[in-house]
Amino acid sequence: METISKDLISLLQYLLPGFISAWVFYSFTSYPKPSQFERVVQALIFTVIIQVMIFVVKALLILAGRFYVLAVWNEASQLIWSILCATLLGLVFSYFANNDTFHAIFRKLGVTRETSYPSEWFGVFLKNVTYVVLHLEDERRLYGWPIEWPSEPRNGHFLIAQASWLNDAGLEIPITGVKHMLVDARDVEWVEFMEKTWEENHE
Repeated sequence: METISKDLISLLQYLLPGFISAWVFYSFTSYPKPSQFERVVQALIFTVIIQVMIFVVKALLILAGRFYVLAVWNEASQLIWSILCATLLGLVFSYFANNDTFHAIFRKLGVTRETSYPSEWFGVFLKNVTYVVLHLEDERRLYGWPIEWPSEPRNGHFLIAQASWLNDAGLEIPITGVKHMLVDARDVEWVEFMEKTWEENHE
């Protein structure tokens, strides 16, 4: 039993940098958190990449140590560099996921047609920075500027600024005295992305 406990602790210590990378990634992206098994698999993948990074860092530091000795490479320094590399790796993956850079390269090469975004919904809102019309379930239409929007179509809220109602003729009825409106995503049937801005509509 004691041997199993030691092996489990050793395994967790080995996977810790991978879990740190995964935690950073999901903290800075809108991807839904996967199941426990998938998290362990991701941690393993991140851990392998981090081990390669540590190998390169160690080799470079030992090479630099021939000219200038700053410290001795030991378990403590390896742990520190593991955490630093894990954090950096999580940030890099977050950057690529939020900017679609990685998938954009492979789309140009014809390897994939997918994007880095967690869903089409998320990608459309990210690419279309404009005024929107929210069609509500009660057939009302709310026009305004989305400050925040949900990452999923049926979970979360829209935060709308400069809001106004649209009547049947498409004319705006400004909502006075209201700075922002918070709309439940479950009440929204569909969304229109407008070509004209609020200011253009009032000229």
